[in-house]
Amino acid sequence: MALVLNEEQNMLKDAAKDFCTNNTPITQLRKLRDEQNSLGFDDATWRQMVDLGWAGICIPEEYGGLGFGFTGMGVVLEECGRTLAASPLIATVGLGASCVVLGGDDEQKRSILPQVAGGEMLLALALEESPHHSPYGSSATAEKTASGIAVTGSKKFVLDGHIADKLVVVARSSGEAGDKDGLTLVLIDREAAGVNVTRTIMADSRNAANIEFSGAEGVLLGEEGQGAQILDKALDIGRILLAAEMLGGVQECFERTVEYLKVREQFGVPIGSFQGLKHRAAQMFCEVELSKSVVLEALAALDEDSEEVPELASLAKTRLNDTYHLVSSEGVQMHGGIGMTDEYEIGFFMKRSRVCEHALGNSGFHRDRYGVLQGY
Repeated sequence: MALVLNEEQNMLKDAAKDFCTNNTPITQLRKLRDEQNSLGFDDATWRQMVDLGWAGICIPEEYGGLGFGFTGMGVVLEECGRTLAASPLIATVGLGASCVVLGGDDEQKRSILPQVAGGEMLLALALEESPHHSPYGSSATAEKTASGIAVTGSKKFVLDGHIADKLVVVARSSGEAGDKDGLTLVLIDREAAGVNVTRTIMADSRNAANIEFSGAEGVLLGEEGQGAQILDKALDIGRILLAAEMLGGVQECFERTVEYLKVREQFGVPIGSFQGLKHRAAQMFCEVELSKSVVLEALAALDEDSEEVPELASLAKTRLNDTYHLVSSEGVQMHGGIGMTDEYEIGFFMKRSRVCEHALGNSGFHRDRYGVLQGY
């Protein structure tokens, strides 16, 4: 697999960089935070993203998307990560739409996916029930009714859950929490009876929600009791795309830090001339370069539908968890006292890194998963 972008992907990356630089600076995120925006993202900017085709990049052409592939989606999210652009791309396209593509019947795909690609519908995956990522840990129940299937239980840390039009809910029709068998995916309208959504604002000023389901009725997505097969693949897509966004944040944070080392003077010389800081910057550089290769390989594996996707998803997420943590922490520290202030933007990257670390699995989870996948 070639670890380089082709001409079209490079053109898309350049266009995304230009758009994000001019339309989604960190000042926009700050404004959304300070005004406590009800959506958590700028609607006009989101509409521009939709017009550029970003919501349909990895949705098949037959369902209204561009069918441009996951690498295309990855380069867009990488540029979004550089400016910390707030958008529903990960939740709606990376997770929600992936579940529909992988598990929906033809009628569901033709009804939902064109609306997602056109920016007319937002989706969210309701999975977690505890502070720790646990794909098979659902204890929420799914029971058949005369008109569909009803879910009872609670979900936490639902990314963009308060703005989603439809929720893909992971519930259990048999077995116990922790069992892979017995998981069922249910598609439920957020406004349906028995759905109670509480918005939460995370440390990085982005959206999540806690949701209570009290016999909320929806429709089956995929086969009853076989939801894990869909969920595993959708989560790996989400993990790799999130890693791509994190890569953008890592690079921007690193570049800002190096630039500061060049201009900040102490004892009459730039602090970047100090040997201790040179060594730390060199370590960050190596970690950033490794992260670029890992993310690109994982994106390429998705496009090739490789059997190595699960391993590469965990490898990419672990690498970016660790690298983003390191680079953002070093960035704040090397900026000194000003790096700790809200006035300076470097701290926004550290906050984003901490939330991304725990979304869809922290490094401990993925190291364990990688070992299991390798037979250990």
